[in-house]
Amino acid sequence: MQTLQTGYRGLSLLVTLNWDRLLYAGAIAAALALGSVVGSL
Repeated sequence: MQTLQTGYRGLSLLVTLNWDRLLYAGAIAAALALGSVVGSL
């Protein structure tokens, strides 16, 4: 149980430190998807 808790705490720390990078990657993916939809019209 302690191993799971330590792993979760480490993953939470990584997400906290890198949330802006995840947001940028999501925004780029959304823009590419929207561009492909608009381009196919």
